[in-house]
Order: sequence, then structure tokens, then C-alpha cells
Amino acid sequence: MKIKTKPLTEITQIATHILSREMGITNTISFVNQFTTGYGDYTKKREKQFSDLSLEGIVTEIKEMRER
Repeated sequence: MKIKTKPLTEITQIATHILSREMGITNTISFVNQFTTGYGDYTKKREKQFSDLSLEGIVTEIKEMRER
């Protein structure tokens, strides 16, 4: 018995349609996003973004937020 397979793009379209119908678009997007690859260099971006913060500064900021 030979099974004819569908192209991956068609399988993806069918699966996305079923998921959105059964779970809603928001949950479908959340589900699909866990399988997508990000872009850029996350480590370099975070190093640049937080380069002016010290561990002590971060701890102080957390404590201040908890007090509010």
C-alpha cells in the first residue's frame, strides 16, 4: 500500500487552519511561535541593552518594584 504525501506547505496550511478553528488565532500563534527561530544576536543585544547596569543596581531595582 502506497500513501501519497502532501507537500509540506499544504500540510502547514491545513494544520494552521485546524488549530485556529479549534483553539482560536491567539493560541495558534502562541503555539506556532515556539517552533520559529528568532533572528539577530540575542546575547549581543542584551549585553548592549544592560551594559550600564550592575548586579547591585538590578537587585535595588527589583526591591523598589516589590515595594510599590
